[in-house]
Amino acid sequence: MSVVGFDLGNESCIVAVARQRGIDVVLNDESKRETPAIVCFGEKQRFIGTAGAATSTMNPKNAISQIKRLIGRKFSDPELQLDIHTFPFAVSEGPDGFPLIHARYLGELKAFTPTQVLAMVLSNLKGIAEKNLNAAVVDCCIGIPIYFTDLQRRAVIDAATIAGLHPLRLLHETTATALAYGIYKTDLPENDQLNVAFIDVGHASMQVCIAGFKKGQLKILAHTYDRSLGGRDFDDVLFNYFAVKFKDEYKIDVYQNARACIRLRAACEKLKKMLSANPEAPLNIECLMDEKDVRGFIKREEFEQISVLILERVKRPLVNALQEAGLTVENIHSVEVVGSGSRVPAIIRILTDFFGKEPRRTMNASECVARGCALQCAILSPTFKVREFQVHESFPFTIALSWKGSSNDSQNEAADAQQSVVVFPKGNQIPSVKALTFYRSNTFSVDVTYADVNDPCIPTKISTYTIGPFKTSSGERGKLKVKVRLNLHGIVSIESATLLEEEEVDVPVAVENATGKEDAKMDTDEAINNDSAGTDANFQDAKSTAYDAGVENDKHESEEKPVKMDTDTKAGASKRKVKKTNVLVAEVVYGALASTDLQKAVEKEFEMALQDRVMEETKDRKNAVEAYVYDMRNKQGDPIELRHKEWTERGPAFGQLVHCINSYREAALSKDPKFDHIDIAEKQKVVNECSEAESWLRDKQQQQDALPNMPTLLAYLLILRGKLRHWTGEILFQMRHAILVVMSRMLFSCSFLCLT
Repeated sequence: MSVVGFDLGNESCIVAVARQRGIDVVLNDESKRETPAIVCFGEKQRFIGTAGAATSTMNPKNAISQIKRLIGRKFSDPELQLDIHTFPFAVSEGPDGFPLIHARYLGELKAFTPTQVLAMVLSNLKGIAEKNLNAAVVDCCIGIPIYFTDLQRRAVIDAATIAGLHPLRLLHETTATALAYGIYKTDLPENDQLNVAFIDVGHASMQVCIAGFKKGQLKILAHTYDRSLGGRDFDDVLFNYFAVKFKDEYKIDVYQNARACIRLRAACEKLKKMLSANPEAPLNIECLMDEKDVRGFIKREEFEQISVLILERVKRPLVNALQEAGLTVENIHSVEVVGSGSRVPAIIRILTDFFGKEPRRTMNASECVARGCALQCAILSPTFKVREFQVHESFPFTIALSWKGSSNDSQNEAADAQQSVVVFPKGNQIPSVKALTFYRSNTFSVDVTYADVNDPCIPTKISTYTIGPFKTSSGERGKLKVKVRLNLHGIVSIESATLLEEEEVDVPVAVENATGKEDAKMDTDEAINNDSAGTDANFQDAKSTAYDAGVENDKHESEEKPVKMDTDTKAGASKRKVKKTNVLVAEVVYGALASTDLQKAVEKEFEMALQDRVMEETKDRKNAVEAYVYDMRNKQGDPIELRHKEWTERGPAFGQLVHCINSYREAALSKDPKFDHIDIAEKQKVVNECSEAESWLRDKQQQQDALPNMPTLLAYLLILRGKLRHWTGEILFQMRHAILVVMSRMLFSCSFLCLT
């Protein structure tokens, strides 16, 4: 069983695995600990992660990034509309009102949902983990922001399913940070609670969590956030500042060029990091646009002045977190700062002034979430034995159920009015189960909604459940027990509905006592179970509304004792027994992916992964062939180069040998007086040897012309070299100097051919 934790960041992702010796962060193909959350679509395949980041600058319109800002959100979301203007890729509204991402893939313009793109990122992270573990990875724990709605959480699970993963838990990023911080602490108090504030300033959001630690346990006291306060907002401030400056100085508008925007944003991100450690920093970009080199300069004070509107929003989540936890600044023992955006000195200064103490950096700011997720996965896994440590997570939203009153109750004036009750208040523990009792005679619907939410980015209605059809034996209104579950992922659903009917059962006298005890035990157990799974004080507060709507809370239901069986010695005694019948529950989640669409997405991902694998295997085979060619070239002296060299030198070698033969023949046939001392017979021998050499050369040249171009010619053009040297030494001794000069040139040019 794999034990893997994934930190899905807005800009980059990190994979952590649990081993026997502890938690390790896995390196990707480029031996880096962080993998970019980018999917770049090409003409033949996809490039994901580090490969996608490498090609994003050259292909910006097909490079999809910042997927967490898109997933599970309506296209009309005001925050999403602001983000879309900064994206280099195209985003449009789909038929269901959710965004569609457009990219050119395999030569065609195709549309993808954010869930599909997130599945591609998860699939790449899964491959990194499998390569490191040398085993299949299925079970995992995924970190998500605390502000993710029910729909966004479902979308993450769907993306994991498409990628072939099974999340054991979706863990809040701040909770994962607190877990990674506290599980290794050996000096935690047993009675007094140690309160620690965790501030996570990431790439796109700020999250604040106050956790209380005791020996062997962690309890989340408060969650607050700002969805649009992160490191990228400081990048945008610098980007806009230099975009205006370059337009005035260099007469270029980077907003009109997607590639120039990407390069300037990357340079501004580096500039922000430089300003975190230096009071001033320069910005230089070559050929940013229109073949113009640009230069800029900014001081830290000026950077903080243009970022003042962002810095003013930092305190708001801090104040809200203390209010929700019911604590003061003096109750906070320490402050831990994590996240890539937390390195801005102005943020640290604000935190120091607010808490009255210097924030600490005892954890790795980028890896703590992934490590906490891997620890949570190890806790849930039966294959690992982890130190006893309990995590009491809290839910950041208030969940209510709403329904229409029963029309059969004519005495109730508000029978048909919409009524609601809070089932999971803000701060409710995760996981949790609540049970409600409805009195209905036919099918009815229950809506799951967010209560007391003033955020326009959060839709009010989550889902609708239709309970029924059912029929009571008496034909009157029946009592239905509805169980509502808030699971480990923070997803709310109606788990089951049960129709409860009381009926009289005749019990023989002989077995009266035994049967009575057994049935009474069964009813009592049921009452205890209902009480344990029932409501708390919140349902007590809503008692009047619940009774008006025909709903009662579990605590009240548990107080109804089973009818006690009569114990006299009548021949046929009777008792009342509760008959339970499961009722069908139909679920409709607004905006969620249907099961058929999910299956199609799984098949689509498999096809794209297969295409990627084919292209990668093709590249590997091409590289193998190229490596084989280079290896053989080194072993055999590069026959291609040898043949080319022989072909280029063969003609001059032929010419030099012909010139040598003609020179000897002319010398032998010459009537120059300086050769008169040589006998005519000796001269004739030279002429005959030259004729034989010429005949041999002509024959070999004809054979060479008849050969194909492929085989290498073993040309023995100088086979007569010894004979010619012998005759020239004996007969033409007087021409020794001239002949040696000619032979030296010939031997130098043709010695390579003779060796082959």
